[in-house]
Amino acid sequence: MPRPVTLFTGQWADLSLDQLAAQAVAMGYDGLELACWGDHFDVERALASPDYVHQRWSVLQAQGLGCHTIANHLVGQAVCDLIDERHRAILPPEIWGDGEPEGVRQRAAARMIDTAKAARAFFDARPGAAAIDFPATVTGFTGSSIWHAVYAFPPTSQAYLQKGYDDFARRWRPILDAFDAVDVNFALEVHPTEIAFDIASAQRALEAVDHHPRFGFNFDPSHFAYQGVDYIRFLRTFGERIYHVHMKDVWWGRGDGSVGVFGGHTDFGDARRNWDFRSVGRGDVRFQDIIVALNDIGYRGPLSVEWEDARMDRVHGATEAAAFVRQLDFPPSAVAFDAAFEGRGRGGMA
Repeated sequence: MPRPVTLFTGQWADLSLDQLAAQAVAMGYDGLELACWGDHFDVERALASPDYVHQRWSVLQAQGLGCHTIANHLVGQAVCDLIDERHRAILPPEIWGDGEPEGVRQRAAARMIDTAKAARAFFDARPGAAAIDFPATVTGFTGSSIWHAVYAFPPTSQAYLQKGYDDFARRWRPILDAFDAVDVNFALEVHPTEIAFDIASAQRALEAVDHHPRFGFNFDPSHFAYQGVDYIRFLRTFGERIYHVHMKDVWWGRGDGSVGVFGGHTDFGDARRNWDFRSVGRGDVRFQDIIVALNDIGYRGPLSVEWEDARMDRVHGATEAAAFVRQLDFPPSAVAFDAAFEGRGRGGMA
């Protein structure tokens, strides 16, 4: 059975869910990964009213769409971050409050616990829920108190960095326990600015939370490739922890040589940049190798297109991306390729 091809709605928050659902069908998608911003999925309304979650499903069902994942990146970012004025632009007003940093972090943590409960309520209301064979999942960010120290000057000791992982563990273990209590997975999108941004830091984050069973990863190759991180190795290293997959492309080694991998304080789409996100299939990511690795590790969940390309019309790009992903995906073999020769000897076949 092919994996569902879904669309992450975070970049489409200017559209209502009704508008986006109709557009997603026209672009060729099977379902949506609902973001907890715009009007796509409201955590507090989902907790307060069964009618709300049923209404969300009604919108999706009217277009023949499914949903396997809720996304709460923006609030999750504030749980561990060093809070500044940038966060006010991405957080709900009630989470920002008076902007006092520790208060923001604590309110964000409470909202992530609520997100687990809201996801459970939403997925329990799913028509035909028993037919779904992969776990309820929330994707998101964790933030990091040590991202600013990613380059080690002033000199940064391992003891200093360990305090950041300890802070992450202290803040996220109660959240992960709440996820466990309602049988929902949390999938961190491994990403610069998070507590995990490559293979080594992902291993350290797992260790920090004692390999909590609800802590896994939302794999997005676009965040590894331009860093020089082997994204296929990431899949094979964390096979059992791949709880969700984003399909997003990137190219690198472009630009005019004046901007490095840290971005040079330029905007996306600036021709000077060394790297930039591209529509799926238009960049340098080896997606066929990804599908092979996903088959090898047994991942059967959604392939969720996160569409970001500053150079392309988004409807054109997202339509093209859906077709590309659908054509690319293939099921693993159910038999060994040379099983037909068993019992007859294998001589003569290389």
